[in-house]
Amino acid sequence: MKKLNYLGFIAGCLFVISCNTSKEKELDISIVTIPSVASTNVNYVSNRAPLTSSPLIKLPLGAIKPGSWLKESLQRQADGLMGNLGEISAWLQKEDNAWLSDDGSGAWGWEEVPYWLKGYANTGYILQDSSMVKESQIWFEAALKSQRDDGNFGPKRISDRDYSQDFWSNMIMLYCLQSYYEVTQDERVIDLMTNYFKYQNSVPDGKMLSGVHYWQTLRGGDNLYSVIWLYNRTGDKFLLDLAEKIHRTNADWTKRDNTLDEIHNHKETRDGMEFPEWYGKLVDWHNVNVVQGFREPAQYYQLSKNKKDLQATYDNFKIIRDYFGQVPGGMFGADENARPGYSDPRQGVETCGMVEQMNSDEHLLRITGDIFWADHAEEVAFNTYPAALMPDFRSLRYITSPNMVMNDDQDHSPGIANSGPFLMMNPFSSRCCQHNHGQGWAYFTENLFMATPDNGLAAVLYAAGSVTAKVNAGKEVRITNASNYPFTENLDFTINTKETVKFPLYFRIPAWAKNASVALNGKELDANPSANTYLRINREWNDGDKITLTLPKELSLRTWEANNNSVSLDYGPLTFSLKIDEEYIKEDSAETAIWDSKWQKNADVEKWPSFEIHPASPWNYGLILDKNNLEDSFTIETKSWPEDDYPFTVEAAPIVIKAKGKRITQWTIDQYGLAGELQPSPVKSEEPSETIELIPMGAARLRISAFPVIGDDDNATVWNPTK
Repeated sequence: MKKLNYLGFIAGCLFVISCNTSKEKELDISIVTIPSVASTNVNYVSNRAPLTSSPLIKLPLGAIKPGSWLKESLQRQADGLMGNLGEISAWLQKEDNAWLSDDGSGAWGWEEVPYWLKGYANTGYILQDSSMVKESQIWFEAALKSQRDDGNFGPKRISDRDYSQDFWSNMIMLYCLQSYYEVTQDERVIDLMTNYFKYQNSVPDGKMLSGVHYWQTLRGGDNLYSVIWLYNRTGDKFLLDLAEKIHRTNADWTKRDNTLDEIHNHKETRDGMEFPEWYGKLVDWHNVNVVQGFREPAQYYQLSKNKKDLQATYDNFKIIRDYFGQVPGGMFGADENARPGYSDPRQGVETCGMVEQMNSDEHLLRITGDIFWADHAEEVAFNTYPAALMPDFRSLRYITSPNMVMNDDQDHSPGIANSGPFLMMNPFSSRCCQHNHGQGWAYFTENLFMATPDNGLAAVLYAAGSVTAKVNAGKEVRITNASNYPFTENLDFTINTKETVKFPLYFRIPAWAKNASVALNGKELDANPSANTYLRINREWNDGDKITLTLPKELSLRTWEANNNSVSLDYGPLTFSLKIDEEYIKEDSAETAIWDSKWQKNADVEKWPSFEIHPASPWNYGLILDKNNLEDSFTIETKSWPEDDYPFTVEAAPIVIKAKGKRITQWTIDQYGLAGELQPSPVKSEEPSETIELIPMGAARLRISAFPVIGDDDNATVWNPTK
């Protein structure tokens, strides 16, 4: 993880690495590290003084429409579990629901409703699904009408220990209300948030984000986000005081010498080992708390302007991955709470952790402009998140791992941290993830394009779709990306405008794209786009102009020294896993649900089955590699695009890589029902060489993604039988 040696440029300097001006005077091409903040966008709300300037600006919900596989994913979740959760989840039943009551009382009323509404409402608006919009409106109206005389709103959750309020579920509902405001411009949202934040500002520090309520004290960054969002729209100075209060009372994500008593999560080590000194580097090791909480110092940086705050967020990201994230897929092996001694790629992460990491990456991309966060959002989105759900989006599992060869209803603890059926694809189960997963593709869609301070637009995350937005001094344009990225190398953009309009258009060049090129209307430009920068094209655009951005994929190998020198194979933004034939076994969801699951009494179990997935082909392979000539070790095959536009299955994967491997017969499923932990590579094997197939990691619900390496020299070791 790099240090922030580029931070000086965030203040507003456009750092030009190279600048090639076309012979055509109207074409101005440059390569920049981040968009300049020397000017202020006149079309969209961005940070106002005294906050740091925004290098990238979120567009309103609805401005971006998905295409290809991304649209199909959103449609599947609208038709699947998320879109029908109201008929399953006990927390979404309308009877006695605290989110629908006038006084905040009710048996059902915490994080589940707003978790679900984040994905459900936004998906409804994106797909323009009138029934989903209508259902969402019921919950929005209730939230808006729930405000009490003191400014507080929503369910009443007061501790009988210190009489403090749990603000956590309100933090999530504020996300929902902001999205609703972006679509409707309903001023009641501004009024509610203003009065609510006045109430929060009156709460004594000792009861603000009180640690009596575990989740809120680690996730105050979400509260801070909403305060800054409102300040940028109203300019009310008291909001800056509240921002300071939130940062002051939130858990300290900059502290590196926490004692065990100061660390909030459930703590456990392997076989009674002592907690290592490095365990004090984070204030909490719960996987979802980490992926939400780690960004809070960077959010506060917008007010403090202290580079140490921003650096703390980068350091937090690195710390969790140094000790638990030496694995492919962009995440880390915490299961629920990260445990020293458990860092093998068979450890996993919650589905909640995946979508919240993507959300945090998108936040940080807007705050910093740093391409790192866009690259990472794609790494998680393409390689880890899709495999957490069934292909029809009708069920999901709590934990997904890079090396995962069994999905069933058994208790796999202590191999994984959680006791119970946490590896089961179950629509009735995984209470938090069950409600929260829908935000993943919805928020990803909303952040494909962003506005820039110079009244332009930036393509920052790549997937098929279109944006309709204002540029220049308010002129509207539509830009469409018609590619099947990340499975294709060419991204074809078409500009549509009623009249010629001049504005800058930025394209992110990922860090992995070493030989990118760009063509305008079929003619290659002398642009020389560099990896890990933005290509900026400023010109007068005409209706029908076409830009083709080519991002050639190359094979690359990552060696995970901390995980026994295992390796993973990347091809552009895609990581590849062993293709394992998957046998799906239908089960009763009510009988295989996690202990805290609750469903409505009339929920149809037959309509919503759960599934085990068992391996129907061998999985215990090591790779035979020539690391100096990867092209000699792998053959890349491109298959036809799936007719249903959904590429994330074993059968439909549009790219297959053939490799050579040998089975490691001593590597078996262990006593906990998990893939045996890795042992040092290189590994000796007397088995014959075989041709094996690798598919994109996101398409593999059973997978080996961190491979042992086969060797035959003196350095190779014999694999000990798995226990």
